[in-house]
Parts: sequence; C-alpha cells; structure tokens
Amino acid sequence: MRALVAAAIGLAAALALVLAVTAFGAPEGKTSPKPLLTTAPAAPGK
Repeated sequence: MRALVAAAIGLAAALALVLAVTAFGAPEGKTSPKPLLTTAPAAPGK
C-alpha cells in the first residue's frame, strides 16, 4: 500500500511540474545557427 501511495505522490509531482512548465512557457533564448560537430574518439593504437 505504501508503494501505491508513493507512486501516486510521484505521479502527482511530475504532473504538477509539467503543468507549471506549460503555464509559464519555455524560457526565451536563441539557439546557435552552427551545428554541433562531434567526432568519434580515435581507436586505441591508432
């Protein structure tokens, strides 16, 4: 029974967080026009 109550409290907290973010909207800002270029690390021994 305690697990069910804990799950319900966690679900309610997650839902409240989602609703709060939805109500306030996403923060303003801009993204970089340059793509993030990543490379794989070199293999050992090369």
